[in-house]
Amino acid sequence: MATAYERFNLHATPEKFYIEACGDGANDVLVIDRVSTEMTLSGIKDIPPSGVTRPICGIMGTTRLVAGMYLIVITRKRKVGDLFGHTVWKALEFDVISYKKTILHLTDIQMQDNKTFLSMISNVLNTDGFYFCTDYDLTHTQQRLSNTSPDFQEMSLLERADQRFMWNGNLLREIIAQPELHKFAFPVIHGFIVMKPCCINGKVFEWILISRRSCFRAGVRYYVRGIDSEGHAANFVETEQIVQYNNAQASFVQTRGSMPFFWSQRPNLKYKPKPQISTDTNHMDGFRRHFESQVLIYGKQVILNLVNQKGSELPLEQAFAKMVNGMENGLIKYIAFDFHKECSKMRWHRLQILVDAVSDMQEEFGYFMVSSDGKVTSEQSGAFRSNCMDCLDRTNVIQSLLARRSLQSQLQRMGVLHVGQKIEEQADFEKIYKNAWADNANACAKQYAGTGALKTDFTRTGKRTHWGLVMDGWNSMIRYYKNNFSDGFRQDSIDLFLGNYTVDETESLTPLHVQKDWKFLLLPVIMVVAFSMCIICLLMAGDTWTETLAYLLFWGMASALTAAVIVVNGREFVDAPKLVQKEKMD
Repeated sequence: MATAYERFNLHATPEKFYIEACGDGANDVLVIDRVSTEMTLSGIKDIPPSGVTRPICGIMGTTRLVAGMYLIVITRKRKVGDLFGHTVWKALEFDVISYKKTILHLTDIQMQDNKTFLSMISNVLNTDGFYFCTDYDLTHTQQRLSNTSPDFQEMSLLERADQRFMWNGNLLREIIAQPELHKFAFPVIHGFIVMKPCCINGKVFEWILISRRSCFRAGVRYYVRGIDSEGHAANFVETEQIVQYNNAQASFVQTRGSMPFFWSQRPNLKYKPKPQISTDTNHMDGFRRHFESQVLIYGKQVILNLVNQKGSELPLEQAFAKMVNGMENGLIKYIAFDFHKECSKMRWHRLQILVDAVSDMQEEFGYFMVSSDGKVTSEQSGAFRSNCMDCLDRTNVIQSLLARRSLQSQLQRMGVLHVGQKIEEQADFEKIYKNAWADNANACAKQYAGTGALKTDFTRTGKRTHWGLVMDGWNSMIRYYKNNFSDGFRQDSIDLFLGNYTVDETESLTPLHVQKDWKFLLLPVIMVVAFSMCIICLLMAGDTWTETLAYLLFWGMASALTAAVIVVNGREFVDAPKLVQKEKMD
């Protein structure tokens, strides 16, 4: 496998960027012309001494904004751990550098637009969870990597990467087009990785959890639901649990993703907007594409639908069940489990009902395992695809329970656990395990919903606590605010970053300049003034109580009526995406 360079020096002159590969025997230099934007391969001798030099950790890619091209580099990284002897890094800080030396050629409006686009790129880069490895393919599971051809093994990291999980694929399109430059870049995944050395019965093993977030149909909670016409599901995450012991390794893979048909849940100022199932779309085409792809990649599918089987979530559950039955595919099994009903009144032990119900299927699917002599002794023949409404909180709880059951079998088979021993009895490891899965929940939730996950007290401690309920209430309030008043910007940021929207330098007016209706500006002002007058009337009472009551009724009615109009027209008052107007925004 062709590896990528691990360290670089960036030399900047007014005309060119010189990116020098550092390391044993490295002599290559990537030269980027800041005027023509052309990329060429050169040698160290061509670096002029006049350049401003700084060390960088890697190249994220390039992007075009209103002011022209920008180079995005990784400036700080932290070692996460070693995966089969390969160092895995977390990217911590980035820099976005303009090719142009000045933006004085832009109009005031263009400068403002360019500033907004730059803040969008920064918004994505500042979302925690970018990971990379310069000499190992993080985009594939252990099983996929073991079933590859010699030709695949010889490919560069950029060529062989699973495009679903390569978040800088759009940014690297110019480098990808020139194979001689491939050693200067590497795939960056978005999600969560934890690597922990653990010890049970005096035997030290490495326990690893990797969540890969798909960049197809990526977005934020309420603006990206369901699937697109290609069958890509919103908030699709592949989670792989890996164990290494005495050169042996085992891997167990699960997936999560939005219910794979055409539905939406646009924010409208209500705490929980009502989901809408599209009535003018052929659901089965996209649904079939989604599951044909899942079966091809992961084998048999067991769908664990954890949504409520009453209220606004019931029609979604019924539609999902009906479509699975309509496919008549023996490789796909559907199980509905009303998480909230079963676990109401703190009865979290009832989750074992679902774990026991799917135990035979989990035994059948097995897991991928390689013995200490490098021989593949078993493969995973199917995967659990879990979902709730957001595929975050309820989903993560169930996934952690299924992963523990798989781990129990793997550690016994490797000789780490004695016969009859339970993982739950290993206090030190159990603490590491539960905290890692809770951290995984938080990472996935922050990337999709904007806050940490709910129900993580159960994942961390194995029981539901009253403090956990309080924290869930706090996170729910923050989610409400972000989903209604900042997620439009976050969605635009992701679309710009992934290339779903491309900036046209010649365009005089970008979609950022969407004119808001007069109600958007006027009604909130009236409501605030009316409510303020109510408070003033209470604090500064009139000569008689009847006069005070009259003022209170007037201003109270004014604020209530204004609030009612705002709620009825809720969609006009939320922060909606501006850049991409297509089916996923319906």
